[in-house]
Amino acid sequence: MNSKKVWLITGAGRGMGVDIAKAALAAGHDVVATGRNSEKVRNAIGDHDNLLVVQLDVTSPADAEAAVETTVQRFGRIDVLVNNAGNFYGGFFEELSPAQVRSQLETLLFGPMNVARAVLPVMRKQRSGLLVTISSTAGITAGVFCSAYAAAKFGVEGWMESLAQEIAPFGIRTMLVEPGFFRTDLLSADSTTYAELSIDDYASRTQETVTAWKGMNGKQGGDPAKLAAALVELTAQEEPPARFAAGADAVEAFESKANTLLAQANAHRELSSSLSYAPE
Repeated sequence: MNSKKVWLITGAGRGMGVDIAKAALAAGHDVVATGRNSEKVRNAIGDHDNLLVVQLDVTSPADAEAAVETTVQRFGRIDVLVNNAGNFYGGFFEELSPAQVRSQLETLLFGPMNVARAVLPVMRKQRSGLLVTISSTAGITAGVFCSAYAAAKFGVEGWMESLAQEIAPFGIRTMLVEPGFFRTDLLSADSTTYAELSIDDYASRTQETVTAWKGMNGKQGGDPAKLAAALVELTAQEEPPARFAAGADAVEAFESKANTLLAQANAHRELSSSLSYAPE
């Protein structure tokens, strides 16, 4: 395979998806940029000879299949899938409605599954390909007000760990990307939905947390353009990393979780190790 690859990117109408598409194009790759609103995608990225814009709602398996078919018709292959589309439902678990929790899972977990299910037959036929999934540090260590979001991202982490082993024999690799706080649109009104229920016991903390999250929008420390450039660099490697901690805060989250797990493993090591059937 030469250095020029065909990228299929979801959620390319705003935020990090736009930066990833522009970085891939700047590196000389062919890019299929997708989003629920194709006109919005086109306006965000601009015109480019190597760009194809396709409508794709990741919650629709039919959309995913159609986008893959269009990509193959135009470029003949798919080398890199970037599952990037996302949103954020913020709130304490009891205040998030069941419908909101399900909607979060539909976009962040089942959405990438829909697109991967459509892309994998193409990559298996090629005996090559890379699935890049934008997860989050919330998929490594969960936090307050992120129960639905973390549930979806933890699900993505487990799914990709299993999938990586299933598709490796076909020459297909995977890479999980766990960004910390980046200056994207995730906390904007277009991407964030807050809990629709209200419980008195949570009311004051909910108000404080929503105010804090809104105040953080546009002030996050991470530069999405630099992350996009890093992803282009990593995808060019013969052995892309299974996980990439994106940002100094992400590295800290990795280290903290690793240390916590080690401490928990050691805390009751003798009791944990005494649970086997004893020979009769």
